[in-house]
Amino acid sequence: MPVPTGPVDLGLLPSTAVVGADGRLSIGGCDVGELAEAHGTPLFVYDEAHLRASCRDAVAAWGDGVAYATKAFLCVAMARLAYEEGMCLDVSTGGELHVALTAGVPADRLVLHGNNKSTEELAAALSVGVGRIVVDSFDEIDRIEHLVADPTAIDGGPEDAEPPVRWRPRVLVRVTPGVEVHTHEFVRTGQEDSKFGFGLASGAATRAVDRLAALDAAGVVELVGVHAHLGSQVFALEPFAQAVDVLAGFFAPLGLSELVVGGGLGVAYVNGEQAPPMAEWAASVREACRRAGIADTVRVTAEPGRSIVAAAGVTLYTVGTVKDVPGHRTYVSVDGGMSDNPRPVLYGSGYEAFLPRETDAPRPMPIRLVGKHCETGDVVVADGFVPADLSVGDLLCTPVTGAYGHSMASNYNKVPRPSVVFVADGSARTVVRRETFDDLVRLDV
Repeated sequence: MPVPTGPVDLGLLPSTAVVGADGRLSIGGCDVGELAEAHGTPLFVYDEAHLRASCRDAVAAWGDGVAYATKAFLCVAMARLAYEEGMCLDVSTGGELHVALTAGVPADRLVLHGNNKSTEELAAALSVGVGRIVVDSFDEIDRIEHLVADPTAIDGGPEDAEPPVRWRPRVLVRVTPGVEVHTHEFVRTGQEDSKFGFGLASGAATRAVDRLAALDAAGVVELVGVHAHLGSQVFALEPFAQAVDVLAGFFAPLGLSELVVGGGLGVAYVNGEQAPPMAEWAASVREACRRAGIADTVRVTAEPGRSIVAAAGVTLYTVGTVKDVPGHRTYVSVDGGMSDNPRPVLYGSGYEAFLPRETDAPRPMPIRLVGKHCETGDVVVADGFVPADLSVGDLLCTPVTGAYGHSMASNYNKVPRPSVVFVADGSARTVVRRETFDDLVRLDV
């Protein structure tokens, strides 16, 4: 919960954030108030130096093959940045695949995920030669086998293509190890009752490996590894070690060269929260692998997303109304809401709120920060605190919104989605333009 009298914890802000003597906030050398004036609100602001440092930390911790989970935040500029800093990219739909390729990311640096990959999505991945496909169901195995056996079914595939050579994808099998983590039920994925992967306890994982091993022997696929993902926003490292212990007995006898522990490392969203650093996460997983007898020659890697981008981003809003309801609470309404940050509605997620004109000021005034949408549940910060002099027209900031804000944004109530700017060295560049009203009818026929 936020501390009602103290300022926002500066550790929640992007790494280049600076609070001036007058209390004004700048990020990447750019005054936040001036960014709002130049680009309008709501506005996503990302610290480019923070993004790059997070990517480099991931590569240093996990080594080559670590993949940025693009579902956390994806645009052409972000895809290009992650690749430039040495990361692979994890994509889970044809749309994410298209954006990554448009950014110039080589196909062999992409990992294709998804619990329901369509024939068209698999064909697109095969046609460009994605680096890895994480197989999630028996239906998917059928589709891959069909496509590899008949390369003419793949758009762009030559009529005389030979499946054993050109169309042989490298695959990993996604296993649900039966390890539950303490996070919201909607973002748990490692338990047996999951739409993702093949259950270990049920024997489905063994049957999937047997099937893929047979296809490997036939030259249809190359089975290279096992993948497991426990969930998202996980603060404790013990569940990852537990998953390794559970997987080791299954994985080691297979003699495969890759083990991926997925993503899910949590981040601090409010004052007082603590999250383990990337290097500590990687070290704990590697130590668990050693204890479990997994050979040092196995490439052990991960797919961080939230921990790469969340703290690098803030959202700027303009206050439109301040409504005191006696005996209940004060509602502060801003010009965005659940259309640019649905996490509080979906998961009950907590955030801080502060005024970037007085970043280090006490915040004694309790409020509920809400959006402009026609829903009582349109809440951005359920129990927030702000300086007592907040007023209509003020610029308000919510930090740690770099993950699952822009990527989950919608046009509910036909509200245009915000612009995204990257800031660095005193300059701001628009990487996603603000939608216009014309954009809202562009697809109508």
